[in-house]
Amino acid sequence: MPTSSASTTDSARSATGGVQSLERAFDLLERMADAGGEVGLSELSASSGLPLPTIHRLMRTLVACGYVRQQPNRRYALGPRLIRLGESAGRLLGTWARPHLARLVEETGETANMALLDGDEIVYVAQVPSKHSMRMFTEVGRRVLPHSTGVGKALLADFPADEVRALLGRTGMPAATDKTITTPDGFISALEEVRRQGYAIDDNEQEIGVRCLAVSVPDSPTAAAISISGPAGRVTEAATDRIVPLLQQVAAELSEALLTSNGSANGSNGGPVA
Repeated sequence: MPTSSASTTDSARSATGGVQSLERAFDLLERMADAGGEVGLSELSASSGLPLPTIHRLMRTLVACGYVRQQPNRRYALGPRLIRLGESAGRLLGTWARPHLARLVEETGETANMALLDGDEIVYVAQVPSKHSMRMFTEVGRRVLPHSTGVGKALLADFPADEVRALLGRTGMPAATDKTITTPDGFISALEEVRRQGYAIDDNEQEIGVRCLAVSVPDSPTAAAISISGPAGRVTEAATDRIVPLLQQVAAELSEALLTSNGSANGSNGGPVA
């Protein structure tokens, strides 16, 4: 049974003194994103618990503002103005995370990255390069498919299997190397291994000669992961035993800092800052 958005936003409004219509509009945008970016009004009504006239009024406003667009088939899709907001937020999060990544580089000697799940793709939002002359470089802003990356595995490990299969069905699973996992069953098995061991590995799957170790950032407001990457000759199994605990520690510190920052933004008593 769908969770009622009406009761959720009512509770949030009473706790924060917020504007109910604004909270409902953002809730609908989140639900559209969860559904793959395109939905019908009846689907939104079923998942949110809001009546159709309310949803229609909110969507009309979002369309007028450019955050949603109506398709020829009468369904609604996320609009292009959201891209600018998302890219700006991702850059800010990456800038904020750089000191944590710098610590990883200092302690591991390898390049450190931060990536987010944006729709069906992985987008790199921050990197601090290794000081080695032979090092890995991924351009900030680069987008890749999740199935061939360590950060992709780390991010999708907590998703229900049916959602992962649906994502893979939308993106396909092209091979970046002969080591890339190219079947949904193989990828689901790899995610089970990630959950079992607490970290993800890209072992020559995105680029031959490169290994990447990744963990998700717990309780992040958006799905985020951090990783280190380097030549396979340096990121060995012995190095993995040393690096993974550092990754997990930094991810936990990032999570705590995010929660602290969010609490500070809302004021010490949980209400808005005047």
